[in-house]
Amino acid sequence: MRPQILFSLFTPITTLPGIGPRNAKLLERLAGSIVVDLLWLLPRDIVDRRYMPLIRDASAERIATLKVTVSTHIPSSNKRHPYRILCRDDSGEMTLVFFHARSDYLKRTLPEGEIKIISGRLERFRGDLQMTHPDYIVDPEDIASVLRVEPVYPLTAAISPKTLTRAIQFALDKTGDLPEWIDSAFLQQRQWPDWKSALLSAHAPDDIAALSPVSDARSRLAYDELLANQLALGLMRESQRVQSGRKNKGDGTLREKVQRALPFTLTDCQEQVITEIDEDMASEGRMLRLLQGDVGSGKTVVALFMMLNGVASGGQAAIMAPTEILARQHLATITTLTSDADMTVMLLTGRDRGTARSKKLAMLASGDVDIIIGTHALFQDDVVFLDLRAAVIDEQHRFGVHQRLMLSRKGDGVDTLVMTATPIPRSLMLTAFGDLDVSRLTQKPPGRTPVVTRIMPLDRHGDVIDALDRALKADAKIYWVCPLVEESETLDLAAAEERFTELNTRFNGIVALAHGRMKHVEKDEAVSRFSDGDARILVATTVIEVGVDVPDATVMVIEHAERFGLAQLHQLRGRIGRGEQASTCLLLYGQPLTETAQARLKIIRETEDGFQIAEEDLKIRGAGEMLGTRQSGMPQFKVADIAFHGDLLATARNDAKLIINRDPDLKSPRGEALRVLLYLFGRDAAVLNLRSG
Repeated sequence: MRPQILFSLFTPITTLPGIGPRNAKLLERLAGSIVVDLLWLLPRDIVDRRYMPLIRDASAERIATLKVTVSTHIPSSNKRHPYRILCRDDSGEMTLVFFHARSDYLKRTLPEGEIKIISGRLERFRGDLQMTHPDYIVDPEDIASVLRVEPVYPLTAAISPKTLTRAIQFALDKTGDLPEWIDSAFLQQRQWPDWKSALLSAHAPDDIAALSPVSDARSRLAYDELLANQLALGLMRESQRVQSGRKNKGDGTLREKVQRALPFTLTDCQEQVITEIDEDMASEGRMLRLLQGDVGSGKTVVALFMMLNGVASGGQAAIMAPTEILARQHLATITTLTSDADMTVMLLTGRDRGTARSKKLAMLASGDVDIIIGTHALFQDDVVFLDLRAAVIDEQHRFGVHQRLMLSRKGDGVDTLVMTATPIPRSLMLTAFGDLDVSRLTQKPPGRTPVVTRIMPLDRHGDVIDALDRALKADAKIYWVCPLVEESETLDLAAAEERFTELNTRFNGIVALAHGRMKHVEKDEAVSRFSDGDARILVATTVIEVGVDVPDATVMVIEHAERFGLAQLHQLRGRIGRGEQASTCLLLYGQPLTETAQARLKIIRETEDGFQIAEEDLKIRGAGEMLGTRQSGMPQFKVADIAFHGDLLATARNDAKLIINRDPDLKSPRGEALRVLLYLFGRDAAVLNLRSG
């Protein structure tokens, strides 16, 4: 149960003064629906109102606070002209300017002859100093409320800065002193404040340096979040370890038959990972392993060998893919390799309906299917296995952790292999997959040729089309990738359909089109025409990012390459260079290029190492932008930023290991404080995993 000390922070934001249903909806979109969410919405800038000059000495174009005497009101008879108020001090005169003003309000607020404190941005108009719509107008005795550094928060449409700032202040008022969960020696070494002091300090920055992610206050809060993350993953891993698995070990017969069908020799890297998997599956515990393999490194074969262990042990295996294209690609590969192994391999997708689907489900439930390949359709309640022993989840970042668990729960002690071809920096791996053992494939199978990558401006696309003519005469197959499906009024991007029309006019009848808004049947037909039929050019959006394997495709053109993330560019480029012929990737960019886009294109041109590319992408853009964390299955941190806090992550990981070794049930005084930390950051599930509840 959540500790009582946190009750006030886990109430709805509507319990805060002045937050009604309308503002609550806006705040929920910005931060979240409960009070604690507002604590993590930290200032992004400051307004320093401590500059208090005389009128004579005041600098234009900066925020200033002035003590003035109101001289004269000058209303305007024309509504389009501003209402002016002359003010003065002992050194000179200035003007306050108000548009669409109500004169009765201004006369009450700024009576002639009275002294007032005003604060806002100064400017010069025809040589005279003026301030348009001051942010503050107060009496001299209230000067302390103005003469300060003011935090500026991220805003959402239709909510005022004043409303948001007041709501955050009320949320801060609800925070109590929490028990210290950081090791005292480490806290002293870092000279960090306690949690509440750090929080209050982060919301009251006194200069620009205080906004830095590496300031003491923000570093402390980031460490708290990372420690909660690593401790939760560690506790989850421990609870999974104590769940018994089943020994899955075949006699090698099936594997020998499949190995004879391989058109290549396994790389040393593949052999090593297969050995790691074999040892896991032969043990008493359940296997939970992540396989990270760069584009074209041969993950599917490793996954197949893992599934053969489950089948050879008398059970069934399943592999789940995020798209039907990728599922069908797996079907083609696995069916070919198991053709001499006397096994039944079946595909199940959302397209299966009625009698056909019922027949497949009956075969699966009776044990007549050895390996099933599917999409999200495998999650359905009516998908029942006779004895599921091995589960593979491909492109894990497209699924959530709960989906991984849903598939593994369809059997008893199921060994699970999670795969991704999206290279993920080590620091992000620890935050997202810290509960898994990790293997990496870093070699490519023999026969793969390096891809030559060239960069050129988009206005030379006519030259590129001429070059395609030459490539087609040399029997090349060509991908042409566009970033959008149809014209957008806001983004000047070439549409896939428009480019298809242009290329089909030039190369009549040999151009196919595939994009996300097409029906599955049409899309599959287009890809099939390109891989096995008469189409030699495939114009596509990023639907071909994963799962399309056409070894004789040797050219890829990517339009508006500057619009894509590095990982996406790397994935797309990985569709070529799969055979023995030389391959070329052309990145066409729109101008002008931002510094970030220039840096990305430079990296993609210089290396094909996906792991190096991922680390560089993290440096350039940070974790959130790099992976689009909402879509990637990566945790979304509220305070921590892995691009800045990588060293803190490593420390938090070591700290979490130490805690779990010494106090696995979190019963010690520090353990009790750590329970509060887990609840504070919404890691309730980790607490429930504790043997003591």
